[in-house]
Amino acid sequence: TIAVVQRRNVSIQPLLAIVQIIEEVLKLNEDPRVHGIYLQLPTASLTSRVLNTLKPEKDIDGISDLNMGRLVRGDLSTGFVPPLSSAVLDLLDKQDVPLEGKIVLLVGGGPLGLTLQCLIERSGMVALKSHWPTDILKSQNVVRSWSQWLQEQQHRPWNLRSLKLQPLTPVPSDIEISRAQTPKPVDQLAQEIGLLPEELEAYGRSKAKVRLSLLDRLHTQPDGKLVLVAGITPTPLGEGKSTVTIGLVQALSAHLKLNSFACLRQPSQGPTFGVKGGAAGGGYAQVIPMEEFNLHLTGDIHAITAANNLVAAAIDARMLHEATQSDKALFNRLVPSVNGIRRFSPIQISRLHRLGINKIDPASFTPEEVRNFVRLNLDPSKITWQRVVDTNDRFLRKITVGQASTEKGQIRETGFDIAVASEIMAILALADGLEDMRNRLACMVVGTSCSGQPVTAEDLGVSGALAVLMKDAIKPTLMQTLEGTPVFVHAGPFANIAHGNSSVLADKLALKLVGPDGFVVTEAGFGADIGMEKFFNIKCRASGLRPNVVVLVATVRALKMHGGGPNVSAGSPLPKEYIDENLSLVAGGCHSNLRKQIQIAHLFGVPVVVALNVFKTDTQAEIDLVCQRAKECGASDAVPCHHWAQGGRGSIELAQAVNEAARRPSNFQFLYNTELPIVEKIRTIAQKVYGADDIELSPDAKAKIDYYNQQGYGSLPICMAKTHLSLSHMPDKKGVPTGFVLPIRDVRASIGAGFIYPLVGAMSTMPGLPTRPCFYDIDLDPVTEEITGLF
Repeated sequence: TIAVVQRRNVSIQPLLAIVQIIEEVLKLNEDPRVHGIYLQLPTASLTSRVLNTLKPEKDIDGISDLNMGRLVRGDLSTGFVPPLSSAVLDLLDKQDVPLEGKIVLLVGGGPLGLTLQCLIERSGMVALKSHWPTDILKSQNVVRSWSQWLQEQQHRPWNLRSLKLQPLTPVPSDIEISRAQTPKPVDQLAQEIGLLPEELEAYGRSKAKVRLSLLDRLHTQPDGKLVLVAGITPTPLGEGKSTVTIGLVQALSAHLKLNSFACLRQPSQGPTFGVKGGAAGGGYAQVIPMEEFNLHLTGDIHAITAANNLVAAAIDARMLHEATQSDKALFNRLVPSVNGIRRFSPIQISRLHRLGINKIDPASFTPEEVRNFVRLNLDPSKITWQRVVDTNDRFLRKITVGQASTEKGQIRETGFDIAVASEIMAILALADGLEDMRNRLACMVVGTSCSGQPVTAEDLGVSGALAVLMKDAIKPTLMQTLEGTPVFVHAGPFANIAHGNSSVLADKLALKLVGPDGFVVTEAGFGADIGMEKFFNIKCRASGLRPNVVVLVATVRALKMHGGGPNVSAGSPLPKEYIDENLSLVAGGCHSNLRKQIQIAHLFGVPVVVALNVFKTDTQAEIDLVCQRAKECGASDAVPCHHWAQGGRGSIELAQAVNEAARRPSNFQFLYNTELPIVEKIRTIAQKVYGADDIELSPDAKAKIDYYNQQGYGSLPICMAKTHLSLSHMPDKKGVPTGFVLPIRDVRASIGAGFIYPLVGAMSTMPGLPTRPCFYDIDLDPVTEEITGLF
């Protein structure tokens, strides 16, 4: 029998009611016919006096202090568990998921909340308590906030506001056009393309770094379509690949209303103040503000210069200290006692592991272990690392260092490269994240020891410091075009002496932001034989990226040059053949260089659209002839582009052709298997891409290849350092040279970047200034701070 105790007469005074309840409970306690007592009473009547009057063995609700204490202590052998609590646990047990470790939110308090908390925690779950109604409202707000956060993490539709262009005739100078357009604030542009405020690091009003956390946020977002802009073999004046790239994205986004992103390299100040000028595009297809783009931008090249030269300083300092100190003195200085304690740094422990030394107590080292640790024994004649500067300075190509008396006779010959030729620039362009960049920096080989072993930046102990110098440079810089469409500017390796492409990270970030129906247009340096070949064989291998379309840029003047026209020189007036109509020269260039460059793209299985960058001296007959012959040579389409004079409106036809070509299947393939011997990979590029009969290796090149094979570097891809002015190694040989043997005078290795680079002919990694550099025309108004002369 179960007795139910109820308070029926609510008019009775509370104290009198409690007395009556206690009397009734005492009677039931002693009644042998009653085996359980259930108190159906208001909360105010469930006082301690009432609850403790209950005999624990008849307290079927388990709410007496004694039963509650047993429950809290975990003694369930006697007494009762509250039925409602048991029912909740039974329901949880029936769920088809393991309960251990799950978090349960308890709303409300009282005895039921306490018993539930004890039972839940005893079942291996975590109980969080809340108090109705305030806490449940808070919980609702937490859920609502989480839902809003989750929604923000998804890809956002673009709400891009285009900037209006009003092209003038004649077309003003590039800097006048740039200055006449007011760019949108960069935070507004970021919001329009779906970036979150916390993903942006502003550098002034018109440019910002974008954090790599964006890749984590949008990792499930399908990529857009990737378009590679390459070109035919250029004249020394350049044929406008950057201009075509900008015109194309302006047409796609501002006119066809398709999400698109341009990914460009940061220009080196060497060409900016040398011959070529800036690289922001030109006319009404530019990145703005163009002076910020062409000068320091966000300091990435300066960071590379600092990191590169820190390695160079570490090399010479280490050789000096090893030459002038004993093993013991070196050890005491490399592992000093700090507050009476000597310990190795993490980077030193890493070196110990590579040496096979598996102990970390400096006091336990044998003399041989000390010697192995402190001596890199760099061979001065086999140091491959050079200093860099972002200036065309021919007199730094070969220098002598260590001539001061303080350097104690440690004199050696070395040299400078231009900053964008640094291996650190290549690493920045190929890394897929901060950790990958740190690992690549550690693997950079700076020279060889006297025993023939490679010495790395990690051995020098400098790789962690390099990562610190480069931690901001790894983030792409967001800018915009004249029509307000987004641009990523990141990395700037030359294509003739490096791999010549913007960064993997810029492409990957942009592909996520544009969405599956959008376009990312990225540029490869110089002709398709150089920048495009390296994009496919190096960048695509490292990143997993696969292009949908190649846009091959051609100009009438370059085709005339390849068709037999006179030489073109920077700074000299164009010969009349390039100004007057000459269909014969144009046809010759189409059947030679243009055809060959289309064939090179087809080697990789990617469709080609030819973009004819139209100049004001081009005639309609010449334009029509190029477009016709390009299609006959295998291009999917060929269209004239007038973006320089008209902006995006002048490249609508190109945008439509690219959109159409991107829908076709791409049968992408690499040119060679990296497991081929180094010599065979070089020969494959020379014969299939350049058209050489064969290659010729110098004795030094052969020795280097043997050494790299011995060290296990034989499976790396190849990055040819070759002139961009000819398919061959001879800059004056235009069209499609034949019957030549490609001379390989040296072979170097960029182990951190992940490629072997042969030097073809007399290729230099430090350009020189011409007789009349661009800097003659560059100046600053001291009042307005306006820059003049940049182009």
